[in-house]
Amino acid sequence: MARHGLLRARPGALVPGTLRVISCRMDYSCAPTDEAAALADGERAFVARYARGRDYHRVLRGRLQKLCDRIERAIGAFRYRVFSDSAPVLEVELAARAGIGWRGKNTLLLARDAGSYFFLGEIYTDLPLPADSPAREHCGTCVACIDICPTQAIRAPYQLDARRCISYLTIEHKGAIPEALRPLIGNRVYGCDDCQICCPWNSFAQRSAEPDFEVRNGLDSATLVGLFAWTEAEFDRRMQGSAIRRIGYERWLRNLAVGLGNAPGSAVVLAALRARLDHPSALVREHVAWALSRHVVS
Repeated sequence: MARHGLLRARPGALVPGTLRVISCRMDYSCAPTDEAAALADGERAFVARYARGRDYHRVLRGRLQKLCDRIERAIGAFRYRVFSDSAPVLEVELAARAGIGWRGKNTLLLARDAGSYFFLGEIYTDLPLPADSPAREHCGTCVACIDICPTQAIRAPYQLDARRCISYLTIEHKGAIPEALRPLIGNRVYGCDDCQICCPWNSFAQRSAEPDFEVRNGLDSATLVGLFAWTEAEFDRRMQGSAIRRIGYERWLRNLAVGLGNAPGSAVVLAALRARLDHPSALVREHVAWALSRHVVS
């Protein structure tokens, strides 16, 4: 296994012929936090661990480019292109074929020495590299990730219904979050780590020494009310260089409104929601009205 700083690479064949893929892993787990306590505290805003620091797309693609530069210095010019969740590349399947890990029952890639708290990247190249063997599966009879999923999005082992997945709903989904699923989202305002938190293999997660993955803006301890008070300008400024910024301010408020609807009722929560009742966005207004209806009895 080749190593380049924190980047771990294994060459693996994509298809017979001249095209090869170097599939790479970069750990991102930072300082340990009590995730269970954060999820249980209805006043807190839960942000998936991977998104609390700098946008990994930039970091990992930069590392991949450095690896390519290093190869080029050693062997001369060669053809390549780097990816990190930046094109329709089957990253998990390629990494599994390359032997980095196996696909867990939650559909994520698992590694014996790292769990699932790592990013994947690829280098497509015409270098004549030998292929590695796929990793063996080590989930056994464990179904912890299936049992814990708040919305039962993991329908069966290796089967994920994205329409129910909190990560999809709070990040990729652009419209209104289905009302029936809103109470199940709890205080998760960007992504969901439940199926990773409960995974026994994540007891072996490797802590990253990469400064870019350290927590920014207190996103491991921020409150729903505090984040909901950000102006659009403040959101843009604070989220510069963050993966969160790409969902935009409107969806950020939508997600926080859902969290506030699930939060313990208080005068502070009610005041925060009422302050957004006339927001210019119909999407925000809808979710704020729903959240208020959870606290105010007509």
